Amino acid sequence: MLFASLPFLFGFLPATVLGTFVAYRSLGRQAALIFLSAASLVFYGWHYPPYIVLLVATIGVNFLLARRIHARPDKWLTGIGVALNLGLLAWFKYAGFLAEMVSTILGNHIGVGTILLPLGISFFTFQQIAYLVDIHQRKAEPGKLVEYVFFVTFFPQLIAGPIVHHRELIPQLGQSNFARFLTRDVTMGALLFCIGLGKKVLLADNLRMGADTLFYAQSLGIEPTMAEAWLGMLSYTFQIYFDFSGYADMALGLGLIFGLRLPENFRSPYKSYDIIDFWRRWNITLSIFLRDYIYLPLGGNRKGPVRRYANLWIVMLLGGLWHGAGWQFIVWGALHGFYLTVNHIWRRFSPYRLPPAFSLALTFTCVVIAWVFFRAEDFPQAFAILSAMVGAGSNTAFELAIFADVAWVVVFALSGACLAWFTPNAVQIVTRFKDWRPAAISHQALYGAVGALGAVAVFKTYASGSYAFIYFQF
Repeated sequence: MLFASLPFLFGFLPATVLGTFVAYRSLGRQAALIFLSAASLVFYGWHYPPYIVLLVATIGVNFLLARRIHARPDKWLTGIGVALNLGLLAWFKYAGFLAEMVSTILGNHIGVGTILLPLGISFFTFQQIAYLVDIHQRKAEPGKLVEYVFFVTFFPQLIAGPIVHHRELIPQLGQSNFARFLTRDVTMGALLFCIGLGKKVLLADNLRMGADTLFYAQSLGIEPTMAEAWLGMLSYTFQIYFDFSGYADMALGLGLIFGLRLPENFRSPYKSYDIIDFWRRWNITLSIFLRDYIYLPLGGNRKGPVRRYANLWIVMLLGGLWHGAGWQFIVWGALHGFYLTVNHIWRRFSPYRLPPAFSLALTFTCVVIAWVFFRAEDFPQAFAILSAMVGAGSNTAFELAIFADVAWVVVFALSGACLAWFTPNAVQIVTRFKDWRPAAISHQALYGAVGALGAVAVFKTYASGSYAFIYFQF
């Protein structure tokens, strides 16, 4: 079920809020947890109900493993638990990719049939792996089954993150804010949700037409010009930005409505002055997971510079593979591994610091180039787009013939650039970072503006619907 859909906005969300409120007031916290967990399973099963069984099964197995590990810490049992989770992920997400590789090597076709990827499997798998490791390291306690079910299934973060740690969420269930629907929490949550909804349906969904036009035209054999390639790639660059940040804002907002503070997952990454900073701002919880559960166990930066850079490359290659079962995602990860290596070497050895404007532009350009592989269907398409971006093979570099509505594509791309670079992000607008107090601006003006934004976004959703979030495919 999409956040930006009428069934969610006018059916699921109000019914879940009302049911949680009644359950808490009538029967207490435990009843609210059970109701909200059940509602989250309905939310998950809306796409394909049989996969509710898969999700519940993983929850049961991981909960039992966690209790056993907590009773007697055993690295082998923890390793088995991690392997089971990774094995499940590997089957559903990578079986076809691995079969294709083996078929190419052996020269014989090996088929695995069509496997429907469960929504959010990458996110809830990593979340449960972190839980098992934290239990083994005594950073978390198993707790009650109903709390663990809620921890995994809570619908705002179930499909596309953020990746939440058990120790971050569970203690909040005993605090006075949970399921109380306090005015301040609901107001701040609704503001965040409306901003995220506006990003998704008014910006990301409209930027999609520029990106799709470029890649569809190239797939038909039409050679794009330099201007077309850059306009299409800028459209995709800002599409994925507002698509993902819109989801992140909506997830935070929905959490706040229920009195829970989910970790921030997106912090204006295109304002980064280098790639190191970019990865501290983009998909923050995934970056933290990769750091804490792969990079540091591999040795981090404690075993010399060569080992450090090798660890960076391993992490980024795995991060690329996490995003998708395809060589183009591995290349995307490798590019970022290369960027990070150069960035760290420059920081360590160069006495010079680039001018801020140049650093911003260079970082952004590197990110755009990497996005080509992320978006492309295969290598030939990626290389064709990159060739066009550098002006190779076209005598009409500045024509924009493939875009039927070129004016609108340009308007949305420029709007995306201005909002990404020159405006505060949603969390900065409605809260102060450290203690989540209302920002020192006119509340009436803020509420009115964001309310209008939400109304326009809802109307657009009603009029033309909305596309699935890009990160749903991961």
